[in-house]
Amino acid sequence: MSKSIEFFFDLSSPWTCLAYHNIQPIIQRTGTTVVWRPFLLGGVHNEVNKGYVESRASDQSSPKWRQLRQVLADWAEQSGVPMNFPSQYFPLRSVNAMRFCCALESDQTALVRFIEACLDAYFTHQLNLDEPDVLVEVANEAGLDGDALREASQTQGIKDQLRANTDEAIKRGAFGSPSIFVPFDGGEHLYFGNDQLPLVEWAIQRP
Repeated sequence: MSKSIEFFFDLSSPWTCLAYHNIQPIIQRTGTTVVWRPFLLGGVHNEVNKGYVESRASDQSSPKWRQLRQVLADWAEQSGVPMNFPSQYFPLRSVNAMRFCCALESDQTALVRFIEACLDAYFTHQLNLDEPDVLVEVANEAGLDGDALREASQTQGIKDQLRANTDEAIKRGAFGSPSIFVPFDGGEHLYFGNDQLPLVEWAIQRP
């Protein structure tokens, strides 16, 4: 029996971009169903990981950050994933983009099209995904109704949905994007980022 996993994500994260692309072969090999769950990474950091935000703002020349940039570049090259990063819009304020995603969450096929288009727009073409006009154009190019998504994204229901998704992820232990939840021995295991995808596949394949 195939498993269903949950992939909580924020489009601003380069690790989300890598993991999105690198999880696709795992999905195909295992027959896994993925439920894509938009959340707000800034909200997660503000709640559980304030030190990360502070270090990112003040310590970009440290050995740790140099290593992170090298590993990110290496993963992108190893995976064949275009990664024109960082852009002038990093760190990205992603609230508008994630509200667009929430407006599509009930239609997972359309959401995947939007995710792919946004990742390409931000990490390849360095577009500003916090600009609603850019999001409308990206959605239209993905075959979606960008104007309708912009309108929906401003409703209280969608704003509440994004907040609820973020609160749920935090409650379940998330601290970054992507946070991948895999059923495990009657409960679930949380895996973070791109580097832990081998463990995701291992957990999926457990009986």
